[in-house]
Amino acid sequence: MTETPVPEIHAAWLPPVVFRALGSRRVRVDGEGPLAGTVRAEVADACARFGGVAQPSSPPDLLLTVAASGGAAGSEGFLLGHRDGATVVLADGPAGLLPGFFEVVRRGEAAFDPGLADERHEPHFGLRVLDHWDNVFVHPVMGQVERGYAGGSLFWHQGRLRDDLTRVRDYARLLAASGVNAVTVNNVNVHEGETHLLTDRLGEVAAIASTFRGYGIRVHLAINFAAPVILGDLPTADPLDPAVRRWWSDTTDRVFATIPDFGGYLVKADSEGQPGPFTYGRTHADGANMLAAALAPHDAPVRWRAFVYNHRQDWRDRTTDRARAAHDHFAPLDGRFAGNVILQVKHGPMDFQPREPVSPVLFAMPNTRLAVELQVTQEYTGQQKHVCYLPPMWSGVLGFRPTGDASAADSGRTSAVVLSAVANAGDDRFWTGHPLAQANLYAVGRLGWAPGRDPAAILDEWISLTFPDAPPRLRRTLHTVMDGSWLTYEQYTAPLGVGFMVRPGHHYGPDVDGYEYTPWGTYHFADRDGIGVDRTVATGTGFTGQYPPPWRDRYESLSTCPDELLLFFHHVPYTHVLQSGTTVIQHIYDTHFAGAQRVAEMRAQWRSVAGLVDPAVHARVTERLAEQHRSAEEWRDQINTYFHRKSGIPDAKGRPIH
Repeated sequence: MTETPVPEIHAAWLPPVVFRALGSRRVRVDGEGPLAGTVRAEVADACARFGGVAQPSSPPDLLLTVAASGGAAGSEGFLLGHRDGATVVLADGPAGLLPGFFEVVRRGEAAFDPGLADERHEPHFGLRVLDHWDNVFVHPVMGQVERGYAGGSLFWHQGRLRDDLTRVRDYARLLAASGVNAVTVNNVNVHEGETHLLTDRLGEVAAIASTFRGYGIRVHLAINFAAPVILGDLPTADPLDPAVRRWWSDTTDRVFATIPDFGGYLVKADSEGQPGPFTYGRTHADGANMLAAALAPHDAPVRWRAFVYNHRQDWRDRTTDRARAAHDHFAPLDGRFAGNVILQVKHGPMDFQPREPVSPVLFAMPNTRLAVELQVTQEYTGQQKHVCYLPPMWSGVLGFRPTGDASAADSGRTSAVVLSAVANAGDDRFWTGHPLAQANLYAVGRLGWAPGRDPAAILDEWISLTFPDAPPRLRRTLHTVMDGSWLTYEQYTAPLGVGFMVRPGHHYGPDVDGYEYTPWGTYHFADRDGIGVDRTVATGTGFTGQYPPPWRDRYESLSTCPDELLLFFHHVPYTHVLQSGTTVIQHIYDTHFAGAQRVAEMRAQWRSVAGLVDPAVHARVTERLAEQHRSAEEWRDQINTYFHRKSGIPDAKGRPIH
C-alpha cells in the first residue's frame, strides 16, 4: 500500500539559515573516513547556499581537522579556538569532527570572533542513547509507537520497513547536532513479530543502521529474552544452559557480520509480563551476563533495565512498596555483573512521574556500570499536548549528590556512565507533535555532553536555532512560556510528590483513584484524615533506608523532608503545616488554581507573538495550548473537589470548588 504523503517537514533546530555564518566563509575539512566525508558534504552544501568556499586553496576562515597526535578513533572530543586568523576545530579523532562542526553552527557569528579563547569539549557520558518504543506491527492497545505522541514510527509502516528512509537520515542529522550518538529502534516490550528483527528481519535493522551511520549514530536493538523459544529454535531460554548460551553467541555473531558497528542490546526482563531469567530460577546477573558473553567479542554492551517490580500487588497490603523494588532486586547483585553489562535505572524509583526523588539505585551499586534513564516522551507530563520543558527536572537528577554536599566534585554525582532517554519523535511534521516539545529532544543530547549546563541556557540555544533571528519579544515570550512549564504542570496535576493520579491505561487526564486499588501499586492512600505514603524506616515501608546519609535522615524526618516530596515519603493530616507555612490541603487548592491560571496566561502570551513565527508553528502551538488549558482546568476541578470532599476542609480563600 502506498504511504500517505505528509506536509513539508519542519526543520526543527537545523533550518538552513543557521548555517549562514559558516557557509559564507572559506572552510576546509581535513580528515579521513565517513564522518569527515559527512562534514565535508555539510560544508559544501552550506557554502553553495551562502556563497562561501569549501576546501579553498587559500588560508581558510574555518579549519576542521584531526589532531596530529591521533587520539582514539572513537573519541568525540575536540578543541575549539582561534589560530593564525582562523577558527579551528581540532578533533581528537575522526569522530570529533562532526560535533565540532555542529558547535560552530550553534555559535553562528560568535564562532568567528578573533578573541575566541581555547575551549575543550568532550562528552560527560560516552553513550547518549535514545530508546524508541516503536512497534513493527501496530499493537492492538499501544498502537504503532508505545507511549508515542507524535504520530507513527519513523522506521516502520504497516508491518514493514519504510520504503524511503530520507526522513530517518534527517532525524540522524538532528540527533547528531544535539549530541546523541545512539538509538534503539524498537520497543523494550518486544512482541513476537518484533523478535524476528534479531534474525530473519535483521536486514531491516541493517538498512536503518546504514542511514544513521553517516552521522556517527550507532543502532541498538531491544531483544526478547525468550527469543530462542519464540523463534522455535530451542525448548528453553535458561541463561545457564550451554545450548542457550551458544544460540545467543551464534546469533550475535551473525548480527555483527551484518552490522559491524552494531551498538548492543537493550533488555526488559521479568518486568510487566516480559520473560526473563526468573522463569528458570536464575538471577538478573545470570541473564545479563549470558548476553554480555555473546557481545563481549564485539566490544559491545547489553543494557539491562532495572524496571522490575510486582505488578500484581494487593492494594490492601501497605508493606508492599513499588518504590523499593529496583533497589531490592538489584543492589544485592552489585559486583556480580560482567564488565559490559550496563544496568539501566529510571531516574526515579517509580515511573517517570512529574516529581520523584532520585532513584537510590544510582548510588547503591559502585561496582556496576549504570545508565540513568530519562523519559523525553511525556507519558506522565502532558503527552506532548502540554508545554512541559523537562530539562530543569533532569538537571536536578543529573546534579544530585548523594553526600548532600553542593560543593563536592562531579565525582560525587550519580555514578551513571550512560545517559538513556525514551524518545519522543514520530512521523508528525513537527517531529514531536508539539513544536515546543522539540526542546526536550534537543536538550537530551546537550545534557549528555554537559549535565551541569543551565537548562535556561540550553533553551536559549534551542530558540536561537529553531527561531533564527528571533526578535527579543519572541525570545522573551518563549522563555516565559517554557522556563517554568514543568513546575506549572506539577501545580495543576499531582501535589507534593504524589503520582499516578491519571486515567488508567492511556495515562492522560485526572483520575485520583484510577490506580489506587489496582495490582499496579498504591500511590496516595488518601482517606478522611490524611494523605501520603509512609515510606519511613520507623513506621512505614523502609524505603528511606535505601538512601545514603544524609538523605535517608532528611527524608525520614517530617521536619526536614522537602515539601515537594512530602507525600512521597510521609502520610500526614490535611492540616499538616508545610515548611512554606501553608497547610497540605490549602497547598493543594492554591497550586491547582494557580496552575490553571498560569496556563491561561501562557495562551495569551503565545497569541501576542502570532506575527513573529511561522503560521503553521503558531497554529499548532495554539491548538495544543487550548487543550492544555482545558485539561488544566479539568485537573484543577477534579483534584480540588476530590480533596474537599475527602477532607471536609473548605478553601480558605473561598474560591468555587465543585
